Amino acid sequence: MNNQSKLPPVQLPEHWNSKEAWRVFGIMSEFVSAIDRLNVIQPAVSIFGSARTPSEHPYYKLTEHITRLLSDAGFSVISGGGPGIMEAANKGAFYGKSPSVGLNIQLPHEQNINPYQNISQSFQHFFARKVMFVKFASAYVVMPGGFGTLDELMEALTLVQTGKIRRIPIILVGSDFWRGMVDWIQHTLLSEGMIGEDDMSLIQVIDEPEAVVSAIFKHYETRGFELSDAEREMQLNL
Repeated sequence: MNNQSKLPPVQLPEHWNSKEAWRVFGIMSEFVSAIDRLNVIQPAVSIFGSARTPSEHPYYKLTEHITRLLSDAGFSVISGGGPGIMEAANKGAFYGKSPSVGLNIQLPHEQNINPYQNISQSFQHFFARKVMFVKFASAYVVMPGGFGTLDELMEALTLVQTGKIRRIPIILVGSDFWRGMVDWIQHTLLSEGMIGEDDMSLIQVIDEPEAVVSAIFKHYETRGFELSDAEREMQLNL
């Protein structure tokens, strides 16, 4: 005889059910607004890194250098729109030839929006914002950062690995910073069969700004930046 008691079902107040239903329309509006505004920025490169990096730090200067090169080469630069590495990314692009794009997030403790944005789009929902980072990116450049940076990196790797998006360059800048993680992926995840041999090739570690730009162009030299019909269909199902 099973004497285990069952938990009673959770009953939400009716007004909360109504709020959840209306929230769906807010999410839809966020997607429509962002797609409409960002359709003009391709090709683009999404940049990630710590919001805590001060402007005098070498990582900040390196990011600014990379994004100026990307902007002058014809890439819009997308960042999270906040301080630190995000600001450096927008700043480098802002003074270049192509648009500087900030995807700003509304947080309980307000994120400071950096002033180096030609196109600024605000989001309430992290997941809608993350879709836009992927949807419009021809490459990911990942600078040193914390949990948020790792979240974006792992999301991109998972989407490419599982075939939910086309294969794009995913470039880690700062070999000293990333060495421990890359070694762990290779010597633990790979050796224990958690990922496949081919998955290691999804990541490139590059230190030189000019080499970052060259790696992106090399990836697309035989196919161009335009999405195929199949890739467009893939993005609709993100």
